[in-house]
Amino acid sequence: MAVKRIIQAALKAVSYNNLDTLKDYKFYKVLINMRNRHNIKPYYKIWDHVVSYQNRNIPVRIYSPKDSNQNKILLYFHGSGWISGDMDSYNNVCANMANMTNSTVVAVDYRYAPQYRFPAAPEDCYRIAREIFNDMSLFNTSSDKITLIGDSAGGNLAAAVSLMARDRKEFLPCNQILIYPSTYNDHTDKSPYASIKDNGKDYLLTSKQICDYMALYAASKEDLNNPYFAPLSSKDFSRQPRTLIITAEHDPLRDEGEDYGKRLKEAGNIVEIHRIKNAMHGFFSLPPVFKQVRECYSIINKFLSEGAENEPSK
Repeated sequence: MAVKRIIQAALKAVSYNNLDTLKDYKFYKVLINMRNRHNIKPYYKIWDHVVSYQNRNIPVRIYSPKDSNQNKILLYFHGSGWISGDMDSYNNVCANMANMTNSTVVAVDYRYAPQYRFPAAPEDCYRIAREIFNDMSLFNTSSDKITLIGDSAGGNLAAAVSLMARDRKEFLPCNQILIYPSTYNDHTDKSPYASIKDNGKDYLLTSKQICDYMALYAASKEDLNNPYFAPLSSKDFSRQPRTLIITAEHDPLRDEGEDYGKRLKEAGNIVEIHRIKNAMHGFFSLPPVFKQVRECYSIINKFLSEGAENEPSK
């Protein structure tokens, strides 16, 4: 199909699948961090900020769309396998997200593996979320207008933050959007998910790469069964935010993402699951000129608007 060939070519142009992730992760990180750097158009308002925690600073970058007065906040955790993807490399994605959703995007520059292994990344993301949810005056908004959102490894982090928030009882997100999230701990041939076997070799992101990312991210074998590392390892899926899960048809992570949504739904949570046809892992980083990206944002905007319609009366 022509559309599939086009999107595959576009994704291949921003991928580096000839690298051995375990051996070449430093070079890979440099390439990923450089690939999307550009000068943001002047009509996007950007503000760099830091949140201090335990003698360290966690950087965040805030993207405000023009002509927005809805006070909607998307707290965004980016992908790239927990090992790369600084804020500059995700300027494209975040600027488009702010524009396409008419929301303020708050992007978190969490610590990366293997220099900082699990649980450094989810702890950083949790601290930023905690800061925002515990002080609504920061963005002059309310908790029901704040949505956690992440793609791939970032979807994993968004799910982890929601589980952490429930367990620690310091705040509780109302909404989360997980875009082709990593939720399971086994991406070898022993995986129970057909998408690993069907899509794990010929669609840019390979099952071997996922295994390599997790090997660089985990601090110990015990981490594999930690729900903040692999959310499907949780024994309790209750009291989670209203959730939107978007997967890609030709993605090795497709089935585990959809299974996580089913587990949440079975536990009594409000969940929507959408699979984007003719899409591969990573498509969310492409420009909105692509049909799959526009479809994804259409689903996201509907989810956000329905959440606004269900807000309690003041």
